[in-house]
Amino acid sequence: MTTATNDPFARLPQVPAFEVTSAAATDGHPLPLAQMSGAFGIPGGQDISPDLTWSGAPEGTRSYAVTVYDPDAPTMSGFWHWAVADIPATVTTLPAGAELPAGAIQLKNDAGLPQFIGAAPPAGHGPHRYFITVHALDVENIGVPAEGTPAFLGFTIAGHILARATIVATAETPAA
Repeated sequence: MTTATNDPFARLPQVPAFEVTSAAATDGHPLPLAQMSGAFGIPGGQDISPDLTWSGAPEGTRSYAVTVYDPDAPTMSGFWHWAVADIPATVTTLPAGAELPAGAIQLKNDAGLPQFIGAAPPAGHGPHRYFITVHALDVENIGVPAEGTPAFLGFTIAGHILARATIVATAETPAA
C-alpha cells in the first residue's frame, strides 16, 4: 500500500516555486491513458510524455531539467519515469510526446529506456503519485552524461537548483 508521507522533496533544499501547467496532467487528478504505460501492459496506455508549460522561473535561470518520479513504486528507490536535462532557459514549453530542444539530453528511465514511460502501478497496489517537476537551474549544462541515471541527475540538481514547479498527478490500476 502507498503512503502520502514519502515526499521526495522533503530532504532536498527548499527553494521557491514557480508555475507549471499541463492539459494532460492536473495536480491531484488521475493521469489520462495517453500518459499510462502500454509498454508495461496498461490497456490503452500510450507512453506519451505530458505537455508542459512553465512560467515565473527566477532571474538567473540558465537551463531547466524535467523529471517524472513515482515515490510509491514498490521498490526501495521509487521509479523514475522520465529525466531530461540541459533544456535551454529560452524554452518554456514541451509539447506532449516531446521532441526535445537542441542541446537537451534524455536519460534512461528506470525501465532502461531513454524516453518517457507512462504510469503503471501494480494492480491492486493503490493510488500512486507522479511528481512531474520542472527544475530551474543556475547552469546551462548540468554535467550529467546521457548515460547517467535519473537519481544522479537528481543529486546533481540539488547543487544547482534555483526553483521548482511540480504537478502531482495520480494513477491506479484496479486489482484483477
